[in-house]
Amino acid sequence: MHPTSRHEAIMQLARSTGLVQVEALSEHLRVTPQTIRRDLNELCRSRMLARVHGGAVLPSGTENMLYEQRRGIAAEEKAAIGRAAAALIPDNASLFINIGTTTEAVSEALLDHQGLMAITNNINVANRLCRRPDFEIVIAGGVVRAADGGIVGEAAVEFIRRFKVDFAVIGASAIDGDGSLLDFDFREVQVARAIIENARHVILVADATKFERAAPVRIGHLSDVDILVTNGAAPASIRELCADGEIRLMEIEI
Repeated sequence: MHPTSRHEAIMQLARSTGLVQVEALSEHLRVTPQTIRRDLNELCRSRMLARVHGGAVLPSGTENMLYEQRRGIAAEEKAAIGRAAAALIPDNASLFINIGTTTEAVSEALLDHQGLMAITNNINVANRLCRRPDFEIVIAGGVVRAADGGIVGEAAVEFIRRFKVDFAVIGASAIDGDGSLLDFDFREVQVARAIIENARHVILVADATKFERAAPVRIGHLSDVDILVTNGAAPASIRELCADGEIRLMEIEI
């Protein structure tokens, strides 16, 4: 098995059990314990796992993965979510797009639209959308986070509050079973809250791994959202919350 395939298999097991052990992985993947230890060391250097005696665990939920690592996770699923979310937005609409690799996938799919006005605190989104001369792209001011090109802080919050738009496209680092939308950076959360408060319709885009993660800062609740676009089947608790709150749940099959 190729190392990349092994890493994917290890991460899938880690997300389902929380803990992976060298001997069990060696037997399951039919490679030597030494190979598994090297794999775990590489995944831990990438901060996708944290080493413990005899194996590794998922990170504690207080530290986010590096941006390029997040971009590579569930890339195909994020692209499909992006296309589905973009299809909900009509031509000539105004919208917010916040920080995140899944929201960036939405921005890529929006290039087929016409006459959009997009306000964003994501430099990557602005760079992508400005390819279209008929789009009006407005970028928030504030502190640029070097890790991912996100613009955060009070200046960005105040800037966002100047607008009232048709749609907001938001992401979250984690979605708890009780419907809490969670993230890692309280400065980013402040901007996300302002985006939610100043949009007529809120679209949350989240790949299925977000239901398995934890993060320490609360953005809001699923009840703040009008539409949730995800891949596969959402957990039963999320489905129930969507039904009770009349939130449209779009589960995209890949």
